[in-house]
This record gives sequence, C-alpha cells and structure tokens, in this order.
Amino acid sequence: MTTIPIIVKHQGKKYNVDLDPESTGEVLRTQLFSLTGVEPERQTVLIKGGRLKDDTDMAKLAASTKPNQVFLMTGSSSDKGKMVAPTEKPRFLEDMTEAELARSEGATPAGLQNLGNTCYLNSTLQVLKSMPEMQQQLTSYKDTPGGGNLQNLAQYGLGGLGSSGDLVGSLRDLYRQMSETQEGFPPMMLLNALRTVYPQFAQKSRTGQGYAQQDAEEAWSQIIHQIRDRLKVQGDAAGAASLGFVENYMEGSLETALNPPEAAAEMEEVKNSSEPFLKLNCHIDQSINHLSEGLKAGLTEQIEKRSEALGADAMYTKTSKISRLPKYLTVHFVRFFWRKDVQKKAKIMRKVVFPEELDVLEYCTEDLRKRLIPVRDKVRDVRKDESDMERARKRQKIAHKQEEDRKHDEAMGVEAAPIAKLKEAKEQKEKKDEPRGGDLDVYKTDAEYEAEKEATLKQARKDLLAAIDPELAADDGANKSGLYELRGVIAHQGASADSGHYTSFVKKEGRMVDDAKAPGGKRKEEDGKWWWFNDDKVSEVEWERINQLAGGGEFASALILLYRAIDLPTKEDIE
Repeated sequence: MTTIPIIVKHQGKKYNVDLDPESTGEVLRTQLFSLTGVEPERQTVLIKGGRLKDDTDMAKLAASTKPNQVFLMTGSSSDKGKMVAPTEKPRFLEDMTEAELARSEGATPAGLQNLGNTCYLNSTLQVLKSMPEMQQQLTSYKDTPGGGNLQNLAQYGLGGLGSSGDLVGSLRDLYRQMSETQEGFPPMMLLNALRTVYPQFAQKSRTGQGYAQQDAEEAWSQIIHQIRDRLKVQGDAAGAASLGFVENYMEGSLETALNPPEAAAEMEEVKNSSEPFLKLNCHIDQSINHLSEGLKAGLTEQIEKRSEALGADAMYTKTSKISRLPKYLTVHFVRFFWRKDVQKKAKIMRKVVFPEELDVLEYCTEDLRKRLIPVRDKVRDVRKDESDMERARKRQKIAHKQEEDRKHDEAMGVEAAPIAKLKEAKEQKEKKDEPRGGDLDVYKTDAEYEAEKEATLKQARKDLLAAIDPELAADDGANKSGLYELRGVIAHQGASADSGHYTSFVKKEGRMVDDAKAPGGKRKEEDGKWWWFNDDKVSEVEWERINQLAGGGEFASALILLYRAIDLPTKEDIE
C-alpha cells in the first residue's frame, strides 16, 4: 500500500510526514521524536476517534485520512530528549597513543611473552589480574626498602637486568605496563623477583638447557602469600588495623572437627577449631565426576597422628565446614601427585565437570547456611520472575498479532473456508476452557510493559536487598548469597607437571551501555565471551571452549578456577 503525506503541527511548526498503512503507531511516534525532539511517551497526537497509540491500527487510520491532512501534536521534550553538543572533541583511532588504545573500551588486553618455560607464570598473572580490587590496591602500594631500586628500569621494560626482592612492587609495575600496550610484554622484572624470593622457580631443566617447567598452582600460592603479607590498606577509623586485600577478598574461614579413631571414641573428645583457607581442594579419584563431589571429598581428610589413649599412631578424621565465604573463591583441582617409580609428578587425567555458577551452601556451617539461604532463594525468584515476564510478553505479542490478523480479515470481508471455520471454532472452545491469563488478557504497549516490568523487578530487588544478613552486609569482602560465577581458569595440557603447557582463560568484563534507569545512566552489559591467554597470543572464545576444560585426556584440563560472588543489588542501584 502507498503512503499518505500528512502534516503534523507542533508548537506553531509544521512537519511533513508520510503515513504508512502497513506500519505501527509506535513507528510514527518515533518519526515525530526525530523531528520534534519530544519523546514518544510525552507525545499527544490527536487523530480521529482519540489519540495516537503504539498499537493504533494504521490501516484504518490511513483509510480515513486525506492527503496533506493536518494532525495536531502537543507535548514538550524532557532534558534527556534535547540534543546537546558533545562535551569532548571526538577522537579517532589514528590520533590515539598506544596507551590510550590499550585502555579503550573493548580493547584486546596485553599478553605476556614466554621467557623460557614461563607459561605457568604468565597464566597465573593473567587470572590474578582479573580482580579489579587487587589492581586498585596495587596502585597505592609503596615499595619496601631496598625493593624499588629497579623502578626506573621497569619503566623501560628493563627490570630483568637485575633482581628485586619486592615481588608485589614488581607485580604493580607489570600490571601498569600491561595496561599501556596491546602487545606481548616480557615480565622480566617480576620473573627475577619471583626467583629471588623463591629460588625453586630458578631450577634448571634436566638437560641443563634453560629453566625447568614449574607448577602453576605453586606459583599462584607463593604470589598470593606475598600479596597477603605486603598488600595492606590502612583502616578508616583511628587506630583501626590494616586490612589486607587477601584477608578481605580471598580468605575464608573453616570450622573443623577432629574426630578420634573409633577405638578411642570414648576416651578422647572431638577437637573443634577454626582456621583460615585461601583455596578449596577438589580431590579426584575414580568416584569423582563433578566439582561438587571433589569439594565434598576435599573437606574430609584422614590424618595419622599419635593417640595417647591408645598409645600408638592412629587415623583421625578431620571434617571441615565453611564459616566465612570470601568474595573470590579459588578452587584447586588436585591433579598432580608424586610417583616414586618415575620420580616425578604425574597427572590424573580423569574428566571432572565444573559449573559456570557454583552453589556452595552444602559445604557451609549451619549458622552461615541460615544467613545465605534467604538471599540465594530470593536471587533465584528474581531470575524466575524476569524470565516468566519475558515469556509472557512473547506469548502476548503472538496472541495480539493473531487477533489483529483475524480482525483485519473480518474487515476485508474474507470468507473463511469450511475447514478453517471448524479449526477456528475448536480454537475458540479451547481458549474458553483455558484459565484466564491475567496479564495476557489485556495487551500492553512496549512502554507500558517495560514500566510494569521495571516496577516489579525494582520491588523484587528491594526485597532481595532486605534479605541480606546485616553482619554479612557489613563485610565488604564476603559472599552474601552462597552463589559464585566463574571468572578465570588456569589450564594445563600434558601428562606431567614437569612438562606440557599452561594457558589461561578470563571472562570479559562487561562494557558500559546507556540505560536511563541505571545508576548514573550507565550499566554493564556482558556478552558471555572469554579471553584466552596463550602467552603473548590473546584471542576471544565462547563458553563452549571453557566447558571443554573438564579433562579426560591429554587435551587441556582446568587446574585452578577463580570464582567471584555474584553481583547483588545495592541501595544506590535501587534508588
């Protein structure tokens, strides 16, 4: 059908617009927004029989409209509808420095050059770098005495010419240098610092040519140990103790019970104690197929010690429950073990599946479970509500379109065939027998639906915020729901810890997008993709690639997982 030229009069001005009978009222209102700057929800366009709406039948409107007919529109634009000149002069890629390009949104991050069997270190550093809180605290870290004499050399990438005992200072400098380039960077200064502090990483290969391959889990643990000892942040209150990044964000607490052997059960008491942990071990044997099973096995261990009651060595059973969950949870697959017959670390190749979202409530103390369960269940309710609303909206749109098509056929005088009539009669009977659909009975425009959805979800987020335990809410570095999302993986390919190759995977941070309903008008939107760091080669992969790291052969298998507590709404988000 051909369009009809019409004139829309607004605030003394006339705008020429083409009325398309096959279009929608929503499209016409969007056209008027582009001409007048008045947002669709603030427009009032008078037409025959009422006002123009998103779902107005444009075919009927066109049938009663003459060419160049004048329509009156009222309404004024809000501040957000006004076009303003950009506050910053546009910059083109060719005008940006290398550092500016590296810091731009969506830029490919820098890889790390392999300096001779250093893939274990490169992979570890990339996953550690994925924690923004650590990066932030590193910027304020001051070199320890005698540890910063290579800082000037580090600015030129020449830190490897000497050695420094300040591993944390070297880490800070390395991450700063990596943030200013997209090329593969040589981590010479940090490698020398690691070998100075921990000489085992300077071990030569068996052939005597170059350095030996090392275990990434050992590198991870030693670097975390150094960060724990050195990276402190002074408390806000007067006299407050210094807070460490590791203690705050990566360290959890266990409640343990040491049970005596059965023969001494009546003579010895169960010894209860508390202890910190920096990682959970996933033990692997022939019965383990899933991470949850391995974690459960890792929280129960047999310890041989002397029993005074029996006067001999006996096996004690130690069971542990988590009493504090850190924001970042490290999980270690215990795949390497020492084989005496070949005098080297062998690898357990068994396939062990791990989830993208991890629920750890079953490993927690009863007290912590009581605090976490209301939040976890509310999170799942909010997700379900949002999913149900999306499905209901799709069904409603389909039903509305079918009804509009039926009305259109009736208006055009289409005679249904006998079979079609029978089918329609059957559908009407089924529809009558079905329970009423609530929101499906009344069609809503997209604007009305979004407003209703936002109001519903806002109340749900308020309820979720209220469900958080006050003590947990005050602990900035704790997990408050018991749910974690996977953010980083260190993987190993090969049959032995002394050989093979390490790579790492880090989930991409969401990019900032405009959202008038979000705090500050911006929100993060993730695409679900991951960065794959293979030394200095960096590429983008889908979740399916991560899912293949469960093991089961000489293909790469996960060694270390880094989970982060899921995001929960804050008071600022809701307001």
